[in-house]
Amino acid sequence: MAGKYKAYEERYGTQIGMLCGMSPNTESRGGRGARQRIERAAAELFYRRGIHASGVDLLTEEAHVSKRTFYQHFPSKNDLVETYLRAIDERGGSPAERQLDKEHSTPRERLLAIFDAPAVNRYRGCPFHNAAVEAAGTLPVVDDIVRSHKQGFADRLASVAAEAGAADPHLLAQQVLVLFEGGTSLATSMNDTAPLVHARTAAAQLIDAACA
Repeated sequence: MAGKYKAYEERYGTQIGMLCGMSPNTESRGGRGARQRIERAAAELFYRRGIHASGVDLLTEEAHVSKRTFYQHFPSKNDLVETYLRAIDERGGSPAERQLDKEHSTPRERLLAIFDAPAVNRYRGCPFHNAAVEAAGTLPVVDDIVRSHKQGFADRLASVAAEAGAADPHLLAQQVLVLFEGGTSLATSMNDTAPLVHARTAAAQLIDAACA
């Protein structure tokens, strides 16, 4: 069992590293400075455990910093949440979303690749969706970041849909986005990536019909 858990942590660490644009092999005590250690700890804990479940005590423990140091860099935990989301957005979104930028793939392949998910013991899905659910309308800045990111993702989908030859790229982008969001959310709720497989099949049919 211990071996299985270790393998899961290694795979999950890789997923988090991809999400945050950081190497999963980076030691938390490395010479990267306190702020980077805090951001790394936040990226791991917010995505793996959730925002509300990751308090300042746990964040400082994982980052190996004092609370005083923490608050020198981030006036509040909410500021860290915003930094966490903006960092993912600046790197092109989640690993699934970054599939749109894959080189040497056709536009159709790139549109479908967003539905491919790694095999993990605990599927956590989209960090922006998770943040919006946890914020529940109580963190306006977080809501703004999520809304802006999702709109940007829709625009990227439309651009690739146009490359694929869709008659109405905007409409196809919205349809694929609904399938992606629904499949990702259901996969997270059920801890089963099967909904993404079904969403991918439906997306393929929509893409082929739109580009016929």
